[in-house]
Amino acid sequence: MNIPVHKLRLLFAVVLIAGATSACASTTPYPERDEVREFIDAMSTRHQFASDELSAMFGQVNFRQDIIDAMTRPAEKRPWHEYRPIFINARRIDGGVSFREEHAELLRQAEEKYGVPAEIVTAIIGVETLYGRSTGRHRVVDALATLAFDYPARGSFFRGELEQYLILAREENFDPLAITGSYAGAMGKPQFIPSSYRHYAVDFDGDDRRDLLDNVADTIGSVANYLSAHNWRRGQPVASRIRADARIPAELIARGIKPHTSVAEYAALGITTEDALPADAAAAVIELEGADGPEYWLGLDNFYVITRYNRSSLYAMAVYQLSAEIGTRHRKAAAWSATH
Repeated sequence: MNIPVHKLRLLFAVVLIAGATSACASTTPYPERDEVREFIDAMSTRHQFASDELSAMFGQVNFRQDIIDAMTRPAEKRPWHEYRPIFINARRIDGGVSFREEHAELLRQAEEKYGVPAEIVTAIIGVETLYGRSTGRHRVVDALATLAFDYPARGSFFRGELEQYLILAREENFDPLAITGSYAGAMGKPQFIPSSYRHYAVDFDGDDRRDLLDNVADTIGSVANYLSAHNWRRGQPVASRIRADARIPAELIARGIKPHTSVAEYAALGITTEDALPADAAAAVIELEGADGPEYWLGLDNFYVITRYNRSSLYAMAVYQLSAEIGTRHRKAAAWSATH
């Protein structure tokens, strides 16, 4: 491929600027940076944090280039046929069945209170952290500070999350320098970002703490509460695959993943699914890149709710399909136990 000389020069200049920015960010201590001092002043004014204590804390915060790199290559950029095996595999299915059985009573209580099926809650925890086994290796404060001050594309968002994190650490009485999580600053067994932790975490076992780092009960209750707060519809389906012979107008795909057209209206267009769905339910066409070409699904309101946890149709489909596998295995085991 031939690239014009003027574009090569522009590209080279961008690379030089990006490299200089990273070098500057990685060598200048955070407390000496104007934008960090402004952040500290704002935290002091708005939330009564001690400026000297925050300055001391930022003196121990590290810029992480690997976090910037990770933000540019999330798993959700992969095609579905590569993304699916990461989460729909024997390890996560077996682990989900074990988690479902071990915490059956907590999951039952959460489903009764919030209306979210046990398999969906289990699958989210399975996709996020392999049922609490892999909660992230990055210090949360390093991740949030790096993204807040050295990732301009989403700097404003992550400054907000850094603010929420420091407030959360004070509220929940933990050391902000001690917590590890994902490269995007999500933490605990359910991988809540700080604002979600503050707004949706619940004390599900009544011990007067909202502990998503070590407490399974709080994790289960908080995941269910999060989905319920985002309008999970109790007893309603999530998604169904569209029959292979259907013709999908491009404009339906272009309308996005938020449900907009009724199942009955799709049927009138010749678009029907492998499972029976309520005729009046709203749905959206979900297009996934399979190994042998595109596959199409109807995603209903509950599918869209799952994307509020992670705004990716690939993520929501992985959760849904993992939950289906776990549910099938659980029901088979229960039926076998009932007859033996």
